[in-house]
Amino acid sequence: MSNPLHLNYPIHRPIGVQFLITPIRYDETAMANTTDFKGRWALVTGASAGIGAELARQLAGCGAKLILTARRKDRLDALAAELTSKGTDVRVVAADLNDPAAPQQIYEATEAAGLEVDILINNAGLGQFGAFQTSPIDQELAQVRVNCEAMVRLSRLFVPRMVERRRGWILILASTASFQPLPYFATYAASKAFDRFFALGIAAEVARYGVKVTALCPGPTESEFFSISRATIFEERGVQPTAEVARIGIEGLARGKRTVLPSAEGRLTSFIVRFLPVTLITHFMAKISGRQAHTS
Repeated sequence: MSNPLHLNYPIHRPIGVQFLITPIRYDETAMANTTDFKGRWALVTGASAGIGAELARQLAGCGAKLILTARRKDRLDALAAELTSKGTDVRVVAADLNDPAAPQQIYEATEAAGLEVDILINNAGLGQFGAFQTSPIDQELAQVRVNCEAMVRLSRLFVPRMVERRRGWILILASTASFQPLPYFATYAASKAFDRFFALGIAAEVARYGVKVTALCPGPTESEFFSISRATIFEERGVQPTAEVARIGIEGLARGKRTVLPSAEGRLTSFIVRFLPVTLITHFMAKISGRQAHTS
């Protein structure tokens, strides 16, 4: 098999019920800080821009070696050149995760090159803001394929090797949108709820093997996402710098935090929505978001 990798310059306790809680401990070989990423291969999806590119930069700063993947090879090459110039070993695999075959292709590329992927960053994602009844079905389904299916496929491919080695880190990009339904952003929010619950579920499964899984849940972030998804309404109260989100995410992953909310507003929102009826949340969100949806 030819090698398609190219080096480029680039938890509530009910009243009256008593639980026996056994703390889950990581294997002694599991890592505790970002310096332990040094010399390990990290696969970053959606690395061509935004949070993905910054996650790659943060990992490079920790001494990790990088496999960058996304659709836009020119951007991957540019990022690879930037990181290579600073001494990071970088490989590039151009792949479109909207294609169901892409995760297997990425996995086979790393296997063919003899690269042990210890860090999997499931960052790639799509969003589409607007009325569901008028949104192109292909765009709705693409969000499910990229945000959910591709993430599950990649995780299923790389997790067994991490379990065998009794070490590994997986970061899954969820969102503050995962804590409540969002009218006019329904498919996206639902896909991110899937991502967050998936991360929490497998985290409990693989912890005994020294594998850490983190769901990173940013709010509005400084990136091209909102302009591409036409969800600019969510930027009105300000955005968090992408580098800050990435730094907090990588630090949380190293510590084994299962959920990371990088902004104070996100932490407050995720707490408040626990006590509000879903119908109340969706009512107000429909009024707020509907104004933009019906004028765009």
